[in-house]
Amino acid sequence: EKLLSKDSTVSCASCHKPDFAFADTVAFSTGIGGKLTKRNTPSVLNMKNRPYYFWDGRAGSLEEQALMPIQNPDEMGLPIAEAIQRLNESATYKILFQKIFKQKPTAKNLGAAFAAYESTLETVNSKFDDWSNNLGKLSPAEERGRQIFTGTKAKCFDCHFQEDFTDDGFKNIGIFNGKELNDSGKILLTGKKSDLGKFKTPGLRNITVTAPYMHNGMFATLEEVVDYYNNPKQFIPDAINTDPALNKPLGLTGREKNDLIAFLKTLTDRKYLGKY
Repeated sequence: EKLLSKDSTVSCASCHKPDFAFADTVAFSTGIGGKLTKRNTPSVLNMKNRPYYFWDGRAGSLEEQALMPIQNPDEMGLPIAEAIQRLNESATYKILFQKIFKQKPTAKNLGAAFAAYESTLETVNSKFDDWSNNLGKLSPAEERGRQIFTGTKAKCFDCHFQEDFTDDGFKNIGIFNGKELNDSGKILLTGKKSDLGKFKTPGLRNITVTAPYMHNGMFATLEEVVDYYNNPKQFIPDAINTDPALNKPLGLTGREKNDLIAFLKTLTDRKYLGKY
């Protein structure tokens, strides 16, 4: 609904594109007046069970998260009070809110409406889900990739586990050096030095279609992501406060990298692979 933006040109779907697993296809999304967001737009799929939202975790619920982009000056740029006024001036929305909530639009029930919708955006129809439920098999390359993913060499599973492949934690993965890479992450929220350069571990479901990757969208392909994790210091030798787990090269071979990527692609719902 574009009327929830200051100039009525931007909706949630402008950045969270349904055809791309509700993520964007560029490093930084375009908001009102051509302004760019400060961080890469994450997917809003599989968010129902997350304990907090945004790259720095500043929202503690879907209801809270939903209202923040509306009032963000770089995104939709509309004060919530004005957004609610617009909804109350809409005959259609007045009827709908009265029907569902038995009251006129308010900030609280607007957040509840967004959260109710976003809670339906769960995906469980990937090739990995078929394998997990004994309904299908992985190819030899995908199975080798799964073992690499969960094994001690690549250590992907240390952070990307549970059903949505995230530990819901915060890590500094070496993409902060205080220079050209100067988004200092969670420390901006907490003020704790230990949070310098830390960002929320994203889930990996539907990752095939959510490029570019990382909080700053610096990697265009999964191949680039895997190359980075294989030896982060080779990419950013002057990174600050990097998690100790990333200080040693993984030593993945070319085939191991390809197998790992083959497995990662099994985590994408068939709907977004165009197979429905």
